[in-house]
Amino acid sequence: METAAETTEPRHATSGTPAVRHRLNRRKGLLRYPVIRQLIRFTGVGIICTASSLAIYAMLRPWVDPQIANAIALVLTSLLNTALNRRLTFKITGSKRRANDHLSGVIVILVALLITGGSLGILHLLRPEATVSEELWTTTLSGFVATAVRFTLLRHWIFRRARHV
Repeated sequence: METAAETTEPRHATSGTPAVRHRLNRRKGLLRYPVIRQLIRFTGVGIICTASSLAIYAMLRPWVDPQIANAIALVLTSLLNTALNRRLTFKITGSKRRANDHLSGVIVILVALLITGGSLGILHLLRPEATVSEELWTTTLSGFVATAVRFTLLRHWIFRRARHV
């Protein structure tokens, strides 16, 4: 005759068994969807890289044109962004395809540069006397659009091999 302890799952059951994985996924709520977990990690990386980019822009802006300051800030933070997203957001480790990932990341940064640079161009077309503060707001707001584009390109193009994490 079985006791209650014998009819329950053993305590040492691995999380790799389908039944255990199903229970864990059910408990996680929205976090059971890979895209939600990736968006959360991507947001953390984005905060770090945006703060770095804005700080670089603000430091350079008194000495150089806004487009040049924006380009330098984005290029300097692009390697950091790609490396952090590769490792933290999409859980890709090791050196295999690292160089290709970074080269593709440059294309993604160029797209972001077009978006943010275009917004600065429009700002200065409409307000030639725009202040550094207004430029920072403009690059920040257009950066949100660039970020959505960046996540989409990273997830569906560069790191598509890791969409399940």
